[in-house]
Amino acid sequence: MAKRARGSVHRRGVTADTAGRFEELVQRALDRIPEPFARALDEVAIVIDDEPSREQLRESGLGPDEGLYGLYEGIPRTEYAADWAFVPNKITLFSGVLVEDFPDPAELEHEVWITVIHELAHHLGIEESRLHDLGVD
Repeated sequence: MAKRARGSVHRRGVTADTAGRFEELVQRALDRIPEPFARALDEVAIVIDDEPSREQLRESGLGPDEGLYGLYEGIPRTEYAADWAFVPNKITLFSGVLVEDFPDPAELEHEVWITVIHELAHHLGIEESRLHDLGVD
């Protein structure tokens, strides 16, 4: 499944203060997800990292100087035997890349929301082309 391949090539570390504010933005985004989609969050770990690992970039078809805003790793609900997966489903949000690309707080909050929705949609089995049609890209 295609991954969300957007993000800055620049890197700045995230401070403790910025990390705390970023966690609040993620929580607000998660709180805004309507039912029945919010129930799907029980099946997914939400993780915040500063930036993607080399392995995550490689598996997403990206080079070492490219970035991601978010990444879904797991087996989508729509795939055969998804409920028998031994690897937990995980959504990772990359705070360093998002903060770098969206210094305006309102724009950052909006992009965190879009990224959360985008990655949750992958868990629900929604393909990249359909997300584009829905304006979630």
